[in-house]
Amino acid sequence: MDSPTWTLIRHNLWPMLEATVTKTLPLTAISFAIGLAIALAVALARMSTMWPLSALARFYISIIRGTPLLVQLFIVFYALPQLNIVIDPFPAAVIAFSLNVGGYAAEIVRAAILSVAHGQWEASQALGLSQVQTLGSIILPQAARIAVPPLSNTLISLVKDTSLASTILVTELLRVAQLAAAPTFDFFALYGVAAVYYWIICLILGFAQTRLETRLARHVAR
Repeated sequence: MDSPTWTLIRHNLWPMLEATVTKTLPLTAISFAIGLAIALAVALARMSTMWPLSALARFYISIIRGTPLLVQLFIVFYALPQLNIVIDPFPAAVIAFSLNVGGYAAEIVRAAILSVAHGQWEASQALGLSQVQTLGSIILPQAARIAVPPLSNTLISLVKDTSLASTILVTELLRVAQLAAAPTFDFFALYGVAAVYYWIICLILGFAQTRLETRLARHVAR
């Protein structure tokens, strides 16, 4: 006969998996995609010869990297309503996570772009390509190969960071575990299951990262 703990776990495996698929993974994917777009814009601004633009990018990166993600979440969800800006939990989490990823990934993208030999710019200009064409067709594809490992680590960190969304009432994986465990106070069991779900996701992403790096390395070797 099953113990109460095993019964609790069995009854909540599907709800927790459902929360993972419908909330945790979409929150991760959407935030990472928007965060990458922000990171590219901030990285280019950081490299700009226009001092105000570069200073603004430096300030943004400093703020994001110098404040806790949890505080950023609370500002977006709990503080902005005092300015009559009310945002629902899921969009608020997307905004906070995207801005956070943008701040951290901006330096990764900038370093990757700078690692491409300057001669690539000169050769492209000699061929008559504009700066925009050079950046999009020559520089960014090479920089992307360099940025894959650190950006993959950022993605894996984001998966785990989504657990903080439970603090602003997003019913993601950890929130479902908290609600399910509250009546019986059997937090150890359900938190353990949540940890296994996060671990499996990170294992899959780590495997995908390795495969992608291998494919890119073969492409460069050719």
